[in-house]
Amino acid sequence: MGGWKDGANCAVAVSFDVDAETLWFDDDRSAEAGPGALSQGTYGPQVGLPLILDLLERQSLPATFFVPGWVAHMHREAIAAIHDAGHEIAHHGWLHESPAGLPREQQEEVLRKGIEALRSITGRDPVGYRSPAWEFSGETLRLLTQYGFRYSSNMMDRFFPYVHTGADIVELPVQWILDDAPFFLFRFGRFIATAEHVYQVWSEEFRGIYRWGGLFTLTMHPQLIGRPGRLLMLERLIGFIKGFDGVWFATGAEVSRHCLEHGCPEAPFGFKR
Repeated sequence: MGGWKDGANCAVAVSFDVDAETLWFDDDRSAEAGPGALSQGTYGPQVGLPLILDLLERQSLPATFFVPGWVAHMHREAIAAIHDAGHEIAHHGWLHESPAGLPREQQEEVLRKGIEALRSITGRDPVGYRSPAWEFSGETLRLLTQYGFRYSSNMMDRFFPYVHTGADIVELPVQWILDDAPFFLFRFGRFIATAEHVYQVWSEEFRGIYRWGGLFTLTMHPQLIGRPGRLLMLERLIGFIKGFDGVWFATGAEVSRHCLEHGCPEAPFGFKR
């Protein structure tokens, strides 16, 4: 039996970064992109998100949605629908800004503003944090501890969760190959992958993680995965994963709670801590 809840062999954390228009803001945050680019972001909360919530309901799956505070403010009804459906809402900055390079005071302001925006919808502080672009600064863990977060989902050093040294913060590792952006996010000169290709990559990676009993963390964006054909692929992938015995579908909060209360499952081949 595995070290997961009820002896499950493997855990699956389905997550979505609801970046909306913030993904298309200019890098210096002093100006916004044109209406055509911004409309790609608007598609996420207005169209992609309702389709995703419908899929999750039909599949009886829990999910975690990482939401920038600005998005919670500007698309309040859409984010409230996530909460009303019973899913977890977690922190993803304010304007999708990376904490790396920001002074501590500004990092704290971003963290605080995001917490307040999410709390105004859910009635409680978020316990999970995913940094935009998965970047940390030297202050990030200290600030997460100060503001009562239980987990981070940013590092790529393992495919098993672990507790950060010197902080009671559980890390739920991620990886670019389990993110839809490298495959579907269009920039001029970039190739857009087919949904069939992504299905092959994700299903192969799940087989490997399942073999070792790890954590399969999918990171997706409603404006990208929320296209009709890609959602058909995601539903097919969910069906594929459900065909394996002993799979625990859980939110980030549930995985971190299991680790803090029972210890994180250990990799059979070991890790240097």
